[in-house]
Amino acid sequence: MKTIYNSIREEVVKHSKVRNSVLGNVNEWKRSHYIILSEIIKDELSEAEELKGGKKFEIGTTISHVTLQRFFENDYQDKTHSDLRFLKTLDKICIFLGYKDLNDYILSIRHKNKDHDETDDLSFMTRLVYDYCARAFEFCKAFPNHNTELFKDLVFDDSPFLERISQFSKELCEKDFQLVTKNNRSNYEVFDIQIVTDEPNKKILETQEFWNLLFKVGETGEEHFVNQLSTQIYFFKKIDDTWKIWDNYNPDAGMLNRKIETTV
Repeated sequence: MKTIYNSIREEVVKHSKVRNSVLGNVNEWKRSHYIILSEIIKDELSEAEELKGGKKFEIGTTISHVTLQRFFENDYQDKTHSDLRFLKTLDKICIFLGYKDLNDYILSIRHKNKDHDETDDLSFMTRLVYDYCARAFEFCKAFPNHNTELFKDLVFDDSPFLERISQFSKELCEKDFQLVTKNNRSNYEVFDIQIVTDEPNKKILETQEFWNLLFKVGETGEEHFVNQLSTQIYFFKKIDDTWKIWDNYNPDAGMLNRKIETTV
């Protein structure tokens, strides 16, 4: 609950009535400033819907400047919650902030944190896609060295996606394919990432990707091109509290391998 105290203090400072008063121009509040804060809170509580009726007599509509100063300057610990007077003070401060009471404030904070966590998750997924594509390009640049360890922190080891990556790329490496990067002959672009599914342990993202790759075969110098704009779908799983890519739908996967087979 220590973070709840800090959050409440921050919201009081940001409250429009506080910010637009003399308190908003002061970096460090003194006794006289807490007297002003006490008056601001009293005026707001006297009009609060939550304190019309029995609750007004139960918890009151004022907070002394001494109590406010103590609340803002003390480093409260969890055990403080056993003090009923302190709980009533927090109730009044939370009503001043526009909530029903302290419990309503806590529920609101948890909901905001949950939304924030979900947003962070989705930002993380987007970053994973970009990182995977960058890693895939580095992977191709290393041909004919076949090093799937590059994907270890992005793709699950036992995933069908990693199995396909390994299979298709190994065939190319065995044929001594080498990526041509001189003068930017090979490049890629990822754009327009969209969320398709957002669940606690599964997320699906859709991307538009353009891959322009030129491979040469070691001894013969034979050239093979990949020049594709495609929609790809990435499937993410959360296993043991870790998010990684589990699978990917790419309509052009293995295209180069199939092209080689038809020409043999």
